[in-house]
Formats: sequence, structure tokens, C-alpha cells
Amino acid sequence: MSDYAEEFDDLGVNDLEVKLCELIRLCEQLKAENIRLRSRQASLLSERSELVDKNELARTRVASILSRLKEMEPEA
Repeated sequence: MSDYAEEFDDLGVNDLEVKLCELIRLCEQLKAENIRLRSRQASLLSERSELVDKNELARTRVASILSRLKEMEPEA
């Protein structure tokens, strides 16, 4: 092989190595982001569940108040 061919091969391997390192770094970043997103999703699902429960409690209370108000109305 000529010196030029060897140098060209070395440059190709170096470029490939750089791209591979970049890909590995990107994969690590995506894994970390995925972990953060899954954690945020779990937090939001928990918050949603709490809000649904509070909403149902408020709905029950309002229905009870309306029922009592109707009982207090004089019959016409």
C-alpha cells in the first residue's frame, strides 16, 4: 500500500472513531433524557390522580349542598 492509501485509511478510521464516539455520547444523553421524562411522567400521573380525586370530592360536596338547598326551599 502506498503512503497515501495508508494515510487515507487512517483518516477514514479516525473519522469513524469520532462519529462512533459522538453516537455513544448521544445515546447516553438520550438515555438520561428518557429517565428524566419517565420520572416526570410518573410525577404527572400521580398529580393527575390526586386532582381527579379532589375533583370528585368537590363534585360530591357541591351535589350535597345543592340537595340541602333544595330541601330548604319552600314548596310552591
